[in-house]
Amino acid sequence: MNGMDPKQRSVAQEFDTYKTSYRDAVNASLGFSGLDVDFFTRVKADYLRDLLAAAFGDVAGLDVIDIGCGVGNYHKLLQPKVGTLTGVDVAAECVEQARIENPGVRYESYDGTRLPYPDASFDAAFTICVMHHVPPAAWANFTREALRVLRPGGLFAVFEHNPLNPLTMRVVNRCPFDKDAVLLRKGEVVGLLDKAGFEEVTPRFILSIPAANAPLRAVDRLFSRLPFGAQYYVTGKRPGGGQPTR
Repeated sequence: MNGMDPKQRSVAQEFDTYKTSYRDAVNASLGFSGLDVDFFTRVKADYLRDLLAAAFGDVAGLDVIDIGCGVGNYHKLLQPKVGTLTGVDVAAECVEQARIENPGVRYESYDGTRLPYPDASFDAAFTICVMHHVPPAAWANFTREALRVLRPGGLFAVFEHNPLNPLTMRVVNRCPFDKDAVLLRKGEVVGLLDKAGFEEVTPRFILSIPAANAPLRAVDRLFSRLPFGAQYYVTGKRPGGGQPTR
């Protein structure tokens, strides 16, 4: 971590203190809602699987990377569905915890600047509620790095909190490791992906309702162009067309 940006180092150190208590901290901030972190994890994992299936059809052979994986909350739900799953994070102790809990996933820690993988290593990349912890000055590099490690035609999905939703803001304000977070509006993420060079950049709001299963996700999608959802995602493809090339 010696070469890491000081702000990024501070974030990494704070998250490492929650390596075994992350779920408890999030659940405490969600207590008023009657929902828990596992619910939101399942919903976003389901949405991500839907996005991968829509982009690639068969997802069983895909090489996928989670940028900002933390303790790997999503990985038990995703790893059995894809070819390989890789997680990377600046918080080295969280990565070690993830490695213990998910032995079938490949993990690395890094300095927050250059991902430790060659160009065109993955078919798909995702980052879930991570960018608001990245220093704003590093947002552009974060998205460019995602583009770099994707194969032509590869998919990048960014999930973020919706700062226009008052219940979301209540959760964020109650969460101890969100105290210094800088939330991004949907349009900011769209602009970052556009500038990085992604094509077919598409934003959608989610969790306007508790979308706990496929029928409820279908209803949730009816509201996806309206800024009511608790969260949103933005997807983009690396230029190259067709299926990713290996």
